[in-house]
Amino acid sequence: MAEFTLHVNGSEKKVDVSPDTPLLWVLRDALELTGTKFGCGAGLCGACTVHVDGEAIRSCLTPVSQIGGKSVTTIEGLSANGLHPLQAAWIAEEVPQCGYCQTGQIMQAAALLAKTPNPTDDQITQAMNGNLCRCGTYERIRKAVHRATNGGAR
Repeated sequence: MAEFTLHVNGSEKKVDVSPDTPLLWVLRDALELTGTKFGCGAGLCGACTVHVDGEAIRSCLTPVSQIGGKSVTTIEGLSANGLHPLQAAWIAEEVPQCGYCQTGQIMQAAALLAKTPNPTDDQITQAMNGNLCRCGTYERIRKAVHRATNGGAR
């Protein structure tokens, strides 16, 4: 076990865990931030997507030992009131069915919009490609991403 100081959602948190513990389990178990979901455990589905220094990463594959000194943002920290423009757009477009993948989808989309404020359909498809939705709401996801931009819904 080792002590790590993490910067999560704007706050400093200390955890005592094994250095190879995936960030996902530190967030969920040690810090009780359960918005980040476990999906496949192999970085293939995107349910565990969080931001590290603004980049979308798969927290199930990232050991906590690689996070020191970096800023982590989870779905709980995306906005102060829980209504980031993407979250509002997700509601307006009625994106979720089962909802399980949605936090990872939103975090991936937020990373896209931070770099590309008004993406094309192709840019959205490419950026979201690694996030799976078993319910198949991809078209609604694309509409929600557009709605969250200055360009509005398409």
